[in-house]
Amino acid sequence: MTSSNVLKLASLLLIVCMAMTSAPEAADAAITCSDVVNRLMPCISYVQNGGQPTATCCNGVNTLYAQAQTSADRQSVCKCIKSAISGFQYSNFNLGNAATLPDKCNLHIPYKISPSIDCNKVQ
Repeated sequence: MTSSNVLKLASLLLIVCMAMTSAPEAADAAITCSDVVNRLMPCISYVQNGGQPTATCCNGVNTLYAQAQTSADRQSVCKCIKSAISGFQYSNFNLGNAATLPDKCNLHIPYKISPSIDCNKVQ
């Protein structure tokens, strides 16, 4: 897999963490695309192959969840993912694995995971 596709697949994982808990709005997002990719990179194997995510993957997902405390952070994360996956071919299998990642990592978020999410509506 090319590094470009790895980055795009890693960013697909970010969809899993789009809408985090509610918190006061901040003027600027504090989380960068680089932060997102670094946190989710260990989850690529799970998204590609299924099975059980590694502890490193779940630690990254949970850390990203904890860091995205404002609407600006969550919208920034969302926009980063959408930008990275634009033009990327992914399957229902990949999307299904990405969607189940929070539950597999014992992180329960009450949101529909979808690449068509409107990032401006993420609170």
